[in-house]
Amino acid sequence: MKVLLVYDTFSAGRMTEKVAQTIGETLKEGGIEVDSSYVKDVDKSIVKNYDCLIAGAPTMAFRISKEMTQLLDGLPSKGFSGKQAAAFDTQMQMMMSGNAAKGIEKKLKSLGFAIINPPLMVYVESKVKNEWQFKTGELEKAKNWAQEVARALSG
Repeated sequence: MKVLLVYDTFSAGRMTEKVAQTIGETLKEGGIEVDSSYVKDVDKSIVKNYDCLIAGAPTMAFRISKEMTQLLDGLPSKGFSGKQAAAFDTQMQMMMSGNAAKGIEKKLKSLGFAIINPPLMVYVESKVKNEWQFKTGELEKAKNWAQEVARALSG
């Protein structure tokens, strides 16, 4: 089982990248082969070579980041049937914060991927302007989510 883990990250604290690292490490602990890549470094032609695509981005202006949208929209519309996928995001926990993970999941489904786990939302907060941190327990939540993904992939 080969997984491509693609993430976008925006803040100086690289919060979404930290979540991606947690997910990748947890999958590897579960015996899954993982290649992890920043969204701008992904060669779209290789995505089809993986059994599973896990994509994550920060929620930006109530939606998926521009770079992740461009990657997913730039993938061929065929060739992913039978392949698996999952989505995650980082976001502030608010009444109307939007949700990149659900948007990513919708795009993955439209490409033909089978979703193997509900989307993961990891909450961040800023107690000092532009200094982000995870809310208590959020990285542990990401690790637990990745363990569920590893179990689904190991089937």
